Amino acid sequence: MDRFTWLPADFVHPERVGLSTGHHLRPIRASDVDIDYPAVMASRERLWAIFGRAWGWPEPDMTFDEDRDELARHEREIREHLSFNYAVLDASESRLFGCVYIDPAERVGADADVSWWLVADAGEALEAELSELVPRWLASAWPFTNPRFVGRDLSWDDWLALPEPRR
Repeated sequence: MDRFTWLPADFVHPERVGLSTGHHLRPIRASDVDIDYPAVMASRERLWAIFGRAWGWPEPDMTFDEDRDELARHEREIREHLSFNYAVLDASESRLFGCVYIDPAERVGADADVSWWLVADAGEALEAELSELVPRWLASAWPFTNPRFVGRDLSWDDWLALPEPRR
C-alpha cells in the first residue's frame, strides 16, 4: 500500500479523542508551536534515544521556527491524509504532553506504523492510559487490519532491519 492509497477515499480521521486522565488527543497544528517546542526541546535527549536513529529527530539545535515549519508540514499531511500526528494535550490545551504518530508502513509487514512519546513528567497514569487507548482506538476508529506499534511491540532497531516494501 503506498502513501496515497493507504486509507479509503471516504475516511474521516478523528478530530478529538478523550482520555480518562482528563487529557485528549487532537491533530497537531502549526499554531501549537508555543507548547510543542518547549516539550520537544525539554525531552530532546529522550526523543533522540527513541526516534533519532530512524528519523534523525529532534536535532539538538532545532529552532522555534524550524519546529513551527515541521508542525505546518504535519498539519498539511494530516489534511491530505498522508500521515497523522496527534498532540497529547491537557484539558485547556495549555500544555503538550507528547504526540502519537500514525504513518503508512515504511517497512513490510504492516499497514500502518504507530508510535508515541510523552514528556518525562507525564506520569504513569497517562502512560498507562495511552498504552491502553491507542491500540483500542486504532482498532475501532481506523481502517487498519495490521497496525504495527513501533517502539512497543517491535523495537526501532528491529523495525529498521525490516525490508522496505517494493514500489
